[in-house]
Amino acid sequence: MRPRTAAARLRERLSRLRARVPRGSLAVAGTVLVLAIGGAVLTQTLDLAAVVDAVATADPVYVAAALVAYLSSWPVRGRRYGDVLGPMGHRCRTAFLTATVFASQTANLIVPARAGDGVRAYLLNDRREVPYATGVASLAVERAFDLIALGALGGAALAVRLAGGRVVAPDGSGRVLVVAGGTAIAAALLSALTVVVARSDRQFGPALCDRAAGSRLARAVDAAVRFGAAVRVVAADAGALVRVSLASGVVWALDVATAVFVLAALVGGFGGAVDPVALAVVGTLAVSAGNLAKVLPLSQGGIGLYEAAFTGIVVAATPISAEVALAAAALDHALKNAVTLAGGGAVAAAFDLSPTRAPDESEREPDATATQPTTDR
Repeated sequence: MRPRTAAARLRERLSRLRARVPRGSLAVAGTVLVLAIGGAVLTQTLDLAAVVDAVATADPVYVAAALVAYLSSWPVRGRRYGDVLGPMGHRCRTAFLTATVFASQTANLIVPARAGDGVRAYLLNDRREVPYATGVASLAVERAFDLIALGALGGAALAVRLAGGRVVAPDGSGRVLVVAGGTAIAAALLSALTVVVARSDRQFGPALCDRAAGSRLARAVDAAVRFGAAVRVVAADAGALVRVSLASGVVWALDVATAVFVLAALVGGFGGAVDPVALAVVGTLAVSAGNLAKVLPLSQGGIGLYEAAFTGIVVAATPISAEVALAAAALDHALKNAVTLAGGGAVAAAFDLSPTRAPDESEREPDATATQPTTDR
């Protein structure tokens, strides 16, 4: 018997550690660490009293407009999800799908490690007999189009800045905007490339799985192939592809509008310190950067990461002070999370769901009869 290598012993120890550490505890620890570091930085570099004052003096008219804009995005989310599920053979009403989106997004704010995603698959399976595999695949497709929409908006905002010649700054802050916009564009191009490949007749999946068989990458490759297959189903339907793309643009445009109204509430409106076009551009870049930062699984619900990215973009692109920029980021994120939690709480009460524990796929085996397309009547 060959002696174990150091790498093998290390993998064994890591496996034992993962088995002992409760699921999601790393996300909780990451949240605490991010908040601790962020709090230390804030107390040393910013006037926290000024941040609180900025939030307290926000114009309630613009805050109300931000609330309306964000609330308006939720029915669009539900309808878009219906257009994702449709090509997969399952038709459900927009009201029900909006409720499932609310439930899963709320659970993701409460339950670590994005375990809340299982809530949506559970509800689809439990209430509409949609197989778990379809529910999980539809979530992956939805996220791909989210990245495309975010990247397109961020790229458009960066293009406007470049056209106006307002990116280059002597202190180098313009590089922050270029990096943020470039990252958004790269994410959009990668997701768009996935859709283009999915629409083609080339079959890459079997060859990739054969090459990765027996290797450490086998599981990752298998997941990527299954994701590509799910995208192919939606991409093959030209009508659904257009509808999902347009709906994704509307969803994130309303998300951006929410942030822009919040910024306006703190800087004296659209005729204040920053002109309306600049406010819209920086709001778009800030939302794109903030949501891309949330992709990193370092904190629960992206808390701290979103605010840091948002604040950095606003400070780099406008004369708005760091204190006001942070106040805008915190108010924007808090407003969106409050709407999500309120909607999710109502759905949890209506569907009799536990707000502290996301259903796991193992709790309910997919019914053999659930493979047929279903229609919500």
